[in-house]
Amino acid sequence: MTAPLHEPTAEAAPSAAEEAAVQGAGTKAVQGRSLGRIAWERLKRDKLALTGGVVVLLLILVAIFAPLLAGQDPDAYHENLIDPLFGTPTGSLGGISGDHLLGVEPVNGRDIFARIIYGSRISLLVGFLSALVAVVLGTVLGILAGFFGGWVDAVVSRVMDGLLAFPQLLFIIALVSVMPNNMLGLSGTGVRVFVMILVIGFFGWPYIGRVVRGQTLSMREREYVEAARSLGAGRFYILFKELLPNLVAPIIVYTTMMIPTNILTEAALSFLGVGVKPPTSSWGQMLSTAIDYYESDPMFMVVPGVAIFITVLAFNLFGDGVRDALDPKGSR
Repeated sequence: MTAPLHEPTAEAAPSAAEEAAVQGAGTKAVQGRSLGRIAWERLKRDKLALTGGVVVLLLILVAIFAPLLAGQDPDAYHENLIDPLFGTPTGSLGGISGDHLLGVEPVNGRDIFARIIYGSRISLLVGFLSALVAVVLGTVLGILAGFFGGWVDAVVSRVMDGLLAFPQLLFIIALVSVMPNNMLGLSGTGVRVFVMILVIGFFGWPYIGRVVRGQTLSMREREYVEAARSLGAGRFYILFKELLPNLVAPIIVYTTMMIPTNILTEAALSFLGVGVKPPTSSWGQMLSTAIDYYESDPMFMVVPGVAIFITVLAFNLFGDGVRDALDPKGSR
């Protein structure tokens, strides 16, 4: 017998690169997505929310680097740029020029661009810190009321009802008006900013407290909480390890919605004359001063008004996007 012309050859073994590709494909096929990644992918698809987030980030950077961006002292007078007869800026559009990008104030000639830049510090400081006070108080009291129930829930709920019915703006006006000029090492504007942060935050916590309480009431009977109890977990372990992590999403959402409200409250207080003291720059204070010149120098009123509008709009757009991204019922 003759040997076959071709011997049967063994099947070639896969190379190391092919094995790695197969393993990588298998790993990718079963790879899951975390809640944070899902929320980020949703947020990336919302162009308006991303635009608002970018504007918010820019505002924060502007407030931090105000001395570098302003380029000049916001309290420096430029009386040579003011018409001595009418007290209004010389030139068109409120004295806009290469040295004064947004013009100058009537009567004293202070640079509006520099004062807008420095005014962002007051607005963002009060907005963020008062929201922080409200979030801490609302989260702690809301989760305690929802988890323990009974007389704890009754007391906290009645306090929230009372604060929600209290005239916040009138109380702040009365309180700031009687505050001393020196307190806790602070003086002048520092005292008023400190009082505004505490009072706005104190009257704001019932809003987030109600949300946290309601969420806690619905979660305290869930399976994972019952499992933790059956394993011998204590109350505070359940509060801070089981319930609080699941409350992060609504807390973040309501925080982003509270900040623009607090900024508007600070602007309203400064507009009414009970906010920061001159010469410290504030958007609400600039609007209040501009009332007397809205006919002869309308730009003086338009600039701070637009600054408040853009800031509040950016926070609201970003907050809406975060709410939709963290909504577990949304499409993935």
